[in-house]
Amino acid sequence: MLSPRQLFLQHQAQTTDFPLLLEVEKAEGVYMFGPAGQQYLDMISGIGVSNVGHRHPRVLQAIHEQLDKYLHLMVYGEIVQAPPAQLAHALAQTLPEGLDNVYFVSSGSEAVEGACKLAKRFTGRTELIAFNNAYHGSTQGSLSLNGSENFKRAFRPLLPDVRHIRHNQLEDLDQITSRTAAVILETVQGEAGVRVPTKEYLQALRQRCTEVGALLVLDEIQSGFGRTGTFWAFEHFNVVPDILTCAKGMGGGMPIGAFISRQEIMHSLKNDPMLGHITTFGGHPVSCAASLATLRVIQEEGLLAQVEAKANRFKERLVHPAVREIRNLGLMMAVEFDSFDTLKRIIDKAILKGVLTDWFLFCDNSMRIAPPLTITFPEIDTACDLVLEAIVEEVGF
Repeated sequence: MLSPRQLFLQHQAQTTDFPLLLEVEKAEGVYMFGPAGQQYLDMISGIGVSNVGHRHPRVLQAIHEQLDKYLHLMVYGEIVQAPPAQLAHALAQTLPEGLDNVYFVSSGSEAVEGACKLAKRFTGRTELIAFNNAYHGSTQGSLSLNGSENFKRAFRPLLPDVRHIRHNQLEDLDQITSRTAAVILETVQGEAGVRVPTKEYLQALRQRCTEVGALLVLDEIQSGFGRTGTFWAFEHFNVVPDILTCAKGMGGGMPIGAFISRQEIMHSLKNDPMLGHITTFGGHPVSCAASLATLRVIQEEGLLAQVEAKANRFKERLVHPAVREIRNLGLMMAVEFDSFDTLKRIIDKAILKGVLTDWFLFCDNSMRIAPPLTITFPEIDTACDLVLEAIVEEVGF
């Protein structure tokens, strides 16, 4: 009988010539475990997914309870089901007044696709504006918005009428005009290596969109659900988007995404044509039950209140001459080194020591630190000790 590793290599589609090939048999809290008892501290949460840790008991309970009732029943929006209805209400309670209409989908890319369709349909305009080094997903529409030509070149032609401007540059805002349907921005740029805009910039962007009638879409697929220390990252900037996208951390490990807007805007998908956006598995009851449990864990277990202190512990401990800079908003962190070669050697050595980290698609000299929000201070200390050992062994001094 072939091993899982052999089956993975022979039959599962690959995306690189050098997959990580860590075999995981179980995961719990901030740890993943291999078949021979290997233990890995997960410092990236499945790229921002496991915000409440792996297999949180309350998430598991919600999943089990829903499994005993029903699974998929019907395509999105036709049958009243308690899990998506209750989750939509709970999400609205976390948001400013008016952001109260939720369309559930299956992933972050689909959330972005839905948000862009919605903006075009509501405004009657065609132009979309995104940012250099943006990452919004890998489907053809979301890929069109990404800011790296290296990832797009092989798949052109992509969506027409997409413009890119510089991130956090006030002088570029005049490129947003009455032709613009929407401006889409990651509240904190993720794959660019955790780039945080200034409050002045984000508020000026909000004002410019309002002036010309363009919709502001904030992508919180990585930064939402508590990652930055507030439930939504835009709360740090005193702005409110017209459309909000989320996914990743909202599911507690289950696949789910959403785009959220005002009812006035969302209702434009109901006619001309009706069924303006369709999804089979969006709002899946098990994923929604898991998401509601995740939301409650974040709210009720004090996770938000601990994020800043935990981020500060990482910054206090990860001190070494090879570390050039640490950028962060909450537990969305980037630790910068001089080059990809240096970082890759440190990451590989850290994995051997039992710490899983990563780099960023558009910033390959920076280490991604985004652990479950449930990580304890002793676990942070252990992770930092092991990463520092890896740095010393690979770089010296």
